[in-house]
Amino acid sequence: MVLNYIWISFFIIAFIVAVYKTINGDVEIFSTIMNSTFDLAATSFEIAIGLTGVLCLWLGIMSIGEKGGAVQLLSKLVGPFFNRLFPEVPEDHPARGAMLMNFSANMLGLDNAATPMGLKAMTELQKLNPKKETASNAQIMFLVLNTSGLTLIPITVMNYRAQFGAENPADVFIPILIATFFASLVGLITVAIYQKINLFDKVILAYLGGMTAFIVGMIWYFSGLTPEELKLQSSLISSVILFLIIISFILMALRKKINVYDAFIDGAKEGFGIAIKIIPFLVAILVSIGVFRASGAMDLFNDGVKWFFALFLEDVRFVDALPTAYMKPLSGSGARGMMLEVFNNPDYGVDSFVGKLSSTFQGATDTTFYIVAVYFGAVNIKHTRYAIKAGLLADLAGVIAAIYIGYVFFGT
Repeated sequence: MVLNYIWISFFIIAFIVAVYKTINGDVEIFSTIMNSTFDLAATSFEIAIGLTGVLCLWLGIMSIGEKGGAVQLLSKLVGPFFNRLFPEVPEDHPARGAMLMNFSANMLGLDNAATPMGLKAMTELQKLNPKKETASNAQIMFLVLNTSGLTLIPITVMNYRAQFGAENPADVFIPILIATFFASLVGLITVAIYQKINLFDKVILAYLGGMTAFIVGMIWYFSGLTPEELKLQSSLISSVILFLIIISFILMALRKKINVYDAFIDGAKEGFGIAIKIIPFLVAILVSIGVFRASGAMDLFNDGVKWFFALFLEDVRFVDALPTAYMKPLSGSGARGMMLEVFNNPDYGVDSFVGKLSSTFQGATDTTFYIVAVYFGAVNIKHTRYAIKAGLLADLAGVIAAIYIGYVFFGT
């Protein structure tokens, strides 16, 4: 229902802005808006087709891991924690392994690997869902933790900064890590309140405490590296871990005398069907975003935000980086485009406060509406309940944390 209202609002607001601009002499605005609808409809299809190969690959790998017992072994490692967060999911259910793999890929900043595993997890959770058109508690918890975007190694953001000649491409590493941790924590707390999960349970506190200690340790270790060492080691660690997972899956399958090739093909077949299912949902969400942006409504909104904060604050530089934050819940490519525009803008640049804060926004959260459209769309969920509210609240926490941390690290 929330997604329905937002979708309609984007079109209505865009129409009102376009009429106003037409009256004031911009006769091309409606053509611009319509062109954006055609372009983004085509882009939606291209994204789905682009996902097909990746989906086939990683669902094939997951199939090997399941049949070889590797996924079940991994799920046991977090069994006590998942028992508290996902009480509806049996201990030996394949959804647990898929969720764990998805979270791991997200933490390593490996989007291409995370999405197929997330779709696999959502498909498995749907098998446990008694109301097939309504999101279950487990699906909402999984989705919100996904949208909060806990990323330990933001490889993509650092690579873009390097391409634009940043003096230290990795200087946003620690701010992103702190901001994304706050976003994930708020997302977890929000859903736990809705679902009446006891966050003071000893097991939950132990796992959260361990994760916090691990993140603090990462901050301590990586902060002692040179920019070149940080970029090299973060990329290497992510790639090595991922490839080790693939090799270990294959070796465990061989140990059980599983036909690895056939297992891969069985899993890969699922990827094509999922890619086809998500096309309508991608078209719906991306076209509405494109209309809102092409009409100029996004720029007007940002001007209003700047005016509002200027009433209370002397330093409103952070507002110039906010378009990346606005776009991130809606579209990953849109947010990336906003960040790159800041890098390219002669008034800012990649090493400016706005450039660094925009980079932090890009890495702090994930694409809430895109994930809702793709993950729920893949299993035909129509009633998302409070998933979007909780996801957006986590996004807001990440943005607020990023602004505060940005001023601490880059404000001078």
